[in-house]
Formats: sequence, C-alpha cells, structure tokens
Amino acid sequence: MDVMIPAWVDGKLVQVEKLDAHKRGLKHKAVSVFLFDGEKVLLQQRALNKYHTPGLWANTCCTHPFWGEDPITCAKRRLMDELCLDVNDLDFFAQVEYRADVGDNLIEHEVVDIFVGAFSASNPIHPNVNEVTATRWVTYDELVEELAQNPNAFTPWLKIYVSEHGQNIFDARPKTT
Repeated sequence: MDVMIPAWVDGKLVQVEKLDAHKRGLKHKAVSVFLFDGEKVLLQQRALNKYHTPGLWANTCCTHPFWGEDPITCAKRRLMDELCLDVNDLDFFAQVEYRADVGDNLIEHEVVDIFVGAFSASNPIHPNVNEVTATRWVTYDELVEELAQNPNAFTPWLKIYVSEHGQNIFDARPKTT
C-alpha cells in the first residue's frame, strides 16, 4: 500500500507517495516527539528494516502525517505505532524546517511540528520491532557528548534538532512526569 503524505509541489500542498517525496527531495509535513522523564529524554534506535537511516538513533518518535491529519493526532498515533505508548499530554514546541541527505539518494526536506511530553521511565515500553530496535534514556549533556563522539550513530534530523534547537527543546520539557 502506498503511503500518501502532504508535500509541496510547485508551491501547492498536494498528496504525494512518501518514498517519491524522499526521492525527489520535496518539502513535506512531518511530526517529531520528544518524551522526557525529568532531565532525560527517550531515544529510539530505528529498526534495521527501515528504508532509510536503519539502525540509527533518533528522538522519541517521528513521522509524516496522513493527508488531512492534525499534527497532534499524528504524534499520538505514531507514539502508539512505534512504541505502544498512549500519551495524552503533548505540548507543541515549535515548527522547524530542515533539509538533510538520509542516504541512498533520499532527502528529508521537512516542515516539522515538534511536540514535547512527559513519560515516566519506570513505565514499560514495548517497541514495535518493525519500527524500533531499542530505546534508552539520556540527558542533554550525554546526548551532546555522544553526538560529538559518534555522530554517525544518529539520524541527520536528530543532529539538526540538537545543534539548532537542543537546549530550547530540553528547556521546554514538562517539569513533572
């Protein structure tokens, strides 16, 4: 089944097949979520069967909304799809745009609605093995250090989020879980 996402073609927002949007480097809508437990953020390692950036570490979850899907609905849907997490309270952080080569002649050119939320690390996480290989919790300082030491272990968008917005994202985290 082809997944259709909202993308801009000749300045107009239209439905485009997801892989085609990446092959053509079209600007398209996206959603990213950062879940926090106090000072720590939940990261996920992308499944090895992903068609781009397999096995790389990313933020809690990220995806493309379906045509007509509200960003917050998309964020909650994807938390359930990827990590089997039902998180009701997500706060809009910002909308950012980036463009990055993700390998195999594919480009992510995204206009991203970023959400932050709270989730206790003591709660179980049951990743969907088709989406996520592993999860872990890290502090901002640990993430910055790991990115400096081993940047190839992380997705291009997480590197951009941390380098351009990282401290602000962590400052926007909910103060309680």
